[in-house]
Amino acid sequence: MRTQAETYDELVKGLWRDNPVFVQLLGLCPALAVTNSAINGLAMGAATTFVLVGSSLLVSSLRNIIPKQVRITSFIIVIATFVTVADLSLQALAPAVHKELGAFVALIVVNCLILGRQEAFASRNTVRASLADAGGMSLGFSLALLSLGAIREILGSGSLFGVDLFGPLFEPWVIMILPPGGFITLGLMLAVFAHLRARRERAHKEAGDELDERWVA
Repeated sequence: MRTQAETYDELVKGLWRDNPVFVQLLGLCPALAVTNSAINGLAMGAATTFVLVGSSLLVSSLRNIIPKQVRITSFIIVIATFVTVADLSLQALAPAVHKELGAFVALIVVNCLILGRQEAFASRNTVRASLADAGGMSLGFSLALLSLGAIREILGSGSLFGVDLFGPLFEPWVIMILPPGGFITLGLMLAVFAHLRARRERAHKEAGDELDERWVA
């Protein structure tokens, strides 16, 4: 039985320590392809969240029933079902956004983040822990896509969520809303994220060394 602290750790690990995009480098295809605007990044993040949370809930609930021999096939069927629901819902509720995202909504079914969490976590843990894990990972993934989309839209279009920010005198960096802009933005954010993690780890190590010296003294 997991404690509340352990469940909380499963929830927050996807935001920083095990962020799917900036640490595990998972789901990079949609992270590069659809984040030319903040609304597209948010929509893809929301669709992925729905699929990941729903799949984890169902797989964890049925983990003792699904035969091990067909577990991967079963996981894919479950994921594909939730992807179909997300795709049709997005098409009905936000057809313009659905058109912008194109085939990438349907391709959530082959996102290695989704299947990986089912195999590595949901099929081995309780529903509560699996929901915490799925929620944390999907939130980290959504924040990564949203930040990429926001940066690219601000620099490439001079707007955020379609709202003009700088007026007619702003000269947009058109490259930022093109494919090269996705690679540039992701590369810079990966560098910043790695630098911050290295600084944090170094600070923890120095604090531990100081504590050890005081203990010896």
